[in-house]
Amino acid sequence: MSPLENFRDKEFLDQITILNEISGSKDAEALDGLVALLKEPVGDTSIDYMVVNALNAVLSSNEEKVIEGLKDPHEGFNILCIRVAGEYGLKGAVTPLMDLAQAEEDLDRLMEILTSLARIGDEAAMPVFRQFLGHQDPFIQSSCIEALGKLGDEQSLEQFKKIIAESEADDRFEVCDITTWKAVDGLARNATEDTISFLVTTLHHKNPTVRRIITDALINVGTFCIPMLLDAFDSGDTDTKILAANVLGFLRDKSGADGLVAAFDKGLADDANVRYAVYEALGRIGTMKGIICLVDGLSETDELILMAVIGGLEQHINPGMIATLNKLIEAADEQSFLLAKAVINSRAIAIFDHLYENQGAGDILVDALAESRDPEILEEFRDALAEIGGIRAEQDLDRLPVLTVATRKALAADDSRSMCAMHRAILTDLGFDAFVASNGEEAYEFIEQGETFEVIITDMNMPVMDGMELVGKIRSTPGMEDVPIIMVTTESEASQQGLASKTGVTAFITKPFKPDDLKAKITEVTS
Repeated sequence: MSPLENFRDKEFLDQITILNEISGSKDAEALDGLVALLKEPVGDTSIDYMVVNALNAVLSSNEEKVIEGLKDPHEGFNILCIRVAGEYGLKGAVTPLMDLAQAEEDLDRLMEILTSLARIGDEAAMPVFRQFLGHQDPFIQSSCIEALGKLGDEQSLEQFKKIIAESEADDRFEVCDITTWKAVDGLARNATEDTISFLVTTLHHKNPTVRRIITDALINVGTFCIPMLLDAFDSGDTDTKILAANVLGFLRDKSGADGLVAAFDKGLADDANVRYAVYEALGRIGTMKGIICLVDGLSETDELILMAVIGGLEQHINPGMIATLNKLIEAADEQSFLLAKAVINSRAIAIFDHLYENQGAGDILVDALAESRDPEILEEFRDALAEIGGIRAEQDLDRLPVLTVATRKALAADDSRSMCAMHRAILTDLGFDAFVASNGEEAYEFIEQGETFEVIITDMNMPVMDGMELVGKIRSTPGMEDVPIIMVTTESEASQQGLASKTGVTAFITKPFKPDDLKAKITEVTS
């Protein structure tokens, strides 16, 4: 006896109970009755929804009925069977689904069929995915790219490369489409020297979002990428060197650090932006050779590069490094004051604690600290001095200014710790309450929380959410349409300023820059 006998005549609560019991038991005897209820609904939305759920559960254990349903003329039952085949990975449904795909003209149904085949994940379906790899609908095309990537289809890898290469065309590069994203993912999933070398050569894609996707993909692949990244650093242009160094830093592997130091020694980091990227990467990795290179970097005179050096050393303190810093700072020359300022603005508390033991270096550090206009930095170093204790520390505490939080607010977004520190120092010097974020997503969270800003500074290339995407979101936020936005770029990214301007950027500042250059730009856009 079918559990659904006289179902339509039963009370609402009884109907719910019966359908729940069928869903739990997957009672095959209820199958025909459920199909009949699907094709001729009861008319109550709740009951009709539960019928679909119960039928889904029963079909999950009846592959033969699912395959039969793939040819059923009733659209609702047919779609349900297509979905069940994918949801439960029914291998027997692959061939009939392939036949359906090849004959289907409706794009929505075709997408349902391809999605189901992708979920089953059988290599036998690869010919169908290849057939639609060049489909004009981007969602169908991207579904096929993703499926072929997961299935490891070597025949499609060249097509993936072609998709990425064509996405840089003058009439296409302004938008990161889903097919490009899936093509990058497909190549990364099938990591060979050939596929990874291709991704490395396209690191500086014309579209910043694609650059972020490629960077993330390489980081996910891991240390296998290191030889290709080092080759690119040796032979690539300035942008490629910077981006390759960034990825190597995030991979945090000794071979990557050793390769960067070797390239540095060969004179391949003469460009200031490249040196900055190398120092940041070496600081993240922390090998002995890398630390020696960072110590040598203490002779740098560019304020931002020095902050990258200090930020890297802060994470890997050793006695030799501290002895060198003490000697350099207590010399009380121009470089001493640059180093002291870098220690303070980088919030290098651990280095400060060690250097403060030497009164000569400690006095110069406190002089630099007393010049800060950042309430947060002053508070952090006050805590450090209080922890050190003693008469000298108490006297130095009395030397520090007491600042109130500024009423003007500014936001800066950059994935570089030292760049964020630089932005913070510049903004607080100008009298702003500075908010900083390591990527666009973190920056936009401040806006979502209701913060309003008089000016926003953002890097172009960042993980999670790049600068272009951040600017687009800001400009689409009510009340933020006219807030001045300054984008930080490298010299070679100047060609993309047109795209950034279309997105809503107000002004640009090109790295490397002096703090006074950015101060002037901020004053210009806020006056």
